[in-house]
Amino acid sequence: MGGQVSKQVQRRKAIKTEKKTLWDLQKSSGTNFPGSDYRPADRKNWMWGLNPDKIHLNQLVWPGTHDSATNKIGVPCVTRPFAQCQSLSIYNQLVRGTRVLDIRVKKDRHVCHGPLSTYSIDVVIKDIKKFVSETEAEIIILEVRTEYGHEDPPEFEKYLLDQLGDLLIHQDDHVLGKTIAELLPKRIICVWKPRKAPQPKAGGALWSAGYLKDNWIDTDLPSTKFDSNLKHLSEQPALSSRKFFYRVENTVTPQPDNPVVCVKPVTRRIHGFARLFISKCVAQGCVDKLQILSTDFIDEDFVDACVGVTYARIEGKA
Repeated sequence: MGGQVSKQVQRRKAIKTEKKTLWDLQKSSGTNFPGSDYRPADRKNWMWGLNPDKIHLNQLVWPGTHDSATNKIGVPCVTRPFAQCQSLSIYNQLVRGTRVLDIRVKKDRHVCHGPLSTYSIDVVIKDIKKFVSETEAEIIILEVRTEYGHEDPPEFEKYLLDQLGDLLIHQDDHVLGKTIAELLPKRIICVWKPRKAPQPKAGGALWSAGYLKDNWIDTDLPSTKFDSNLKHLSEQPALSSRKFFYRVENTVTPQPDNPVVCVKPVTRRIHGFARLFISKCVAQGCVDKLQILSTDFIDEDFVDACVGVTYARIEGKA
């Protein structure tokens, strides 16, 4: 018992130290970067506002959400705090400016996060279609994967094709070098990651797992995650030659051996440091490799930071 208490004391000290490390870094380094003062006039249509004829996909910094469809997961005030990573619906996330969605499913086609489940994937698709119908040039990356510990939904590739059909941007190694205007009226890059079912075929309407990569680490320590994100990003190929999407997750993960296991108080340890991360990317010379930046509980400032870097790239400032 005494050993366990001592371990928890050390854990709390480590978390406190790491939070202070990031606050001190932000105080000394600041959060300015090329485009940091840019604010899109309309977040719902921010790609349109930057001119679809001018923006190449490899210039975008895509704002993404982690475990996107968890706003109604579990039982409110009972199990929900342990799995909820977003408070907004998929539609409202897209309106806010999100352009990369992370959807986890299980055998019955319901969205889940670990053992907890929520509404059907149909709800996600309906929200996406509604948003697409209301906008003209917003491109969405939709990642759908079978959650760890669950079985693939039967005939799910066919389901995605039937539901999204004409909206899908087919897999093509040259897509990242194209402008948004060249891809329209197609609107969705759909990455399907089954656990055991066959991966989507090259050149097809769906993209396979290798086209959306990250280097996620399982930690609740904010500075550790921050430094890991910088390290792995710096090791990626340049955007000009990259044939896949690379995601950095500005999140930390509750740990079972820690008293605090609810998502929101844990992820807050890093949530407010997205602009600091971008500024450090600039300082370390790897901002030109930043492509997808995702977060829990997405807010307007996070979206503005990503769009700001995109704007600076278009203007030749980043």
